[in-house]
Amino acid sequence: MTTAHASTEPKLECPPISDADASNTSTTAGRAVSVNDIPVAHTPPSGYGDKFPKPVLATCTEPIVKGAPDLRGLWRTLRAEWADETSSKPSSRLFSIVRFLFWKTLGVERVRKPVPAGHPIYAYVERIEQCGNRIVDIGGGTIADARADGTEENGIHDVSAFDFKTPINVAATYENGVFVLRPPRFPIEITRRLDADGHMLWHRPDLGDLMVTLERIGGPCDTPPGTQWAR
Repeated sequence: MTTAHASTEPKLECPPISDADASNTSTTAGRAVSVNDIPVAHTPPSGYGDKFPKPVLATCTEPIVKGAPDLRGLWRTLRAEWADETSSKPSSRLFSIVRFLFWKTLGVERVRKPVPAGHPIYAYVERIEQCGNRIVDIGGGTIADARADGTEENGIHDVSAFDFKTPINVAATYENGVFVLRPPRFPIEITRRLDADGHMLWHRPDLGDLMVTLERIGGPCDTPPGTQWAR
């Protein structure tokens, strides 16, 4: 794998890799590889630590499904704003959801302010891979692997990035060029989409109505330099 550099235009296609380097398929040479051929990836116990995992979909040859935003690449936080200061504690996140839904019901557009300097979000890096209707998001110590077909069955079934223990079950879908995650018990949407400048906008209603703007610094098979991004 290569190290990403912000000064070069990232390649959104993974370079050819040998079977020995493929982490989730046994044979790939000379044949098409669909998302069905690649096992679902999961977060290792206690997260992946300070070593970014190998790409999951690098050997997949299916085109991305029609209507999906092309979010492939290595992304780094550029800006972060929220309406309410919050934490990762379940009680704080629940309060964030209640406040978000309250103001949404009233049709009030909330004013966000910059997240204070030094917050961990500014060291956040994630990598997104896409193939067919499958999308893998690696960041914050976790691996979220799903099919964006809107079903809970094929959604993300993994663990929370906040403790690497709490089960996460979320349906995933592509809607009007937006990648949407829907938790089963709350009427909220966690979204990722591209803006006019090619940055990714990541919205977390459960974290103080947080909006993170990320810049693409590499491709879907790149790894971030150093370990400053590690939890």
